[in-house]
Amino acid sequence: MHVFWFLPTHGDSRYLGTRHGGRAVTHNYLKQVAQAADELGFEGVLIPTGRSCEDAWVVASSLAPLTERLKFLVAIRPGIVSPTVGARMAATLDRISNGRLLINVVTGGDPDEQRGDGIHLSHAERYEAADEFLQIWRSVLQGESVTFEGKHLQVDKARALYPPVQKPYPPLFFGGSSPEAHELAAEQVDVYLTWGEPLDAVAAKLDDLRAKAAVHGRTLKFGIRLHVIVRETDAEAWRAADELISHLDDATIAAAQQSFARYDSEGQRRMAALHGGRRDRLEVAPNLWAGVGLVRSGCGTALVGDPQTVAARIGEYAALGIEYFILSGYPHLEESYRVAELLFPHLPLAPRADGPAANLDGPVGEVIANDIVPSKPAVPV
Repeated sequence: MHVFWFLPTHGDSRYLGTRHGGRAVTHNYLKQVAQAADELGFEGVLIPTGRSCEDAWVVASSLAPLTERLKFLVAIRPGIVSPTVGARMAATLDRISNGRLLINVVTGGDPDEQRGDGIHLSHAERYEAADEFLQIWRSVLQGESVTFEGKHLQVDKARALYPPVQKPYPPLFFGGSSPEAHELAAEQVDVYLTWGEPLDAVAAKLDDLRAKAAVHGRTLKFGIRLHVIVRETDAEAWRAADELISHLDDATIAAAQQSFARYDSEGQRRMAALHGGRRDRLEVAPNLWAGVGLVRSGCGTALVGDPQTVAARIGEYAALGIEYFILSGYPHLEESYRVAELLFPHLPLAPRADGPAANLDGPVGEVIANDIVPSKPAVPV
């Protein structure tokens, strides 16, 4: 199981939908979150993309030298950057991070944002362009000289002279729920990501993707994007969930839902349909809470409960074939510690390369009465 965290480059807070408890996006704060994730044992971090965020490539480049083992899942946007330039960017960041780059292919789902970035393609055309982009991008990073003439993209003798550390190229992650998205994933990407939907909906997606990939003689890996609210007891966790939206008024919810309605993203439509903008139907499956999606686009669901319960729910997704779990929680610095300390002991985490502190030994926890070293609990709590 590969467990990732999230860098809140679009802002962070103790509460949703309000300035109360809000935190500015500063480089020092992002550095704290990234270094905490690195130290705590998260394999990597997802960096979001879009006009509401600081630029993902600049952020990852600035944090790579300040971390040791942490991988960076960074968005590339077909249509905004050329495939050749995108390939060179990927190779450079992979080289300066010593092979710690992962690529998140994002086609976009907000037509207003797309037009603001100069993209005037329909939903279907964006996937056509993404398919052409990835054909060129993958070939260039494998050392080929590429001449390509497609419907949307044309290059002549495209090359990248500096190869990436990872071969044949940094792994491609991608999420999308439309038929066009599934076709693109089946043919071009390495890891398909879904947002946190009920188990039967996720299972149906994965079955469809496996079948489509098999047509191309390929197999996919799978991941899921979820928020987590884990506390020592179920009651505490659900109180924390209620507290997260305690300053959220109905007018803000209505404005957010109206904004989301303009999106042409099938995934966003499915997220919104889980709760319908209503506060009284937020537990959409056992321990799966859709309160975040009242005002947040993209991933809008959280697993809520005590460590054993949340681990059991994660295990149910893992049983479907999901290997990558990209988690987050508000605020992201404190919640990274909660997740690592409460949840990690209950998960079969993938081993990571030893860091500089691996050979250090000594007490864990505060020494008692200046002499007594705290004992390790017999059973993880």
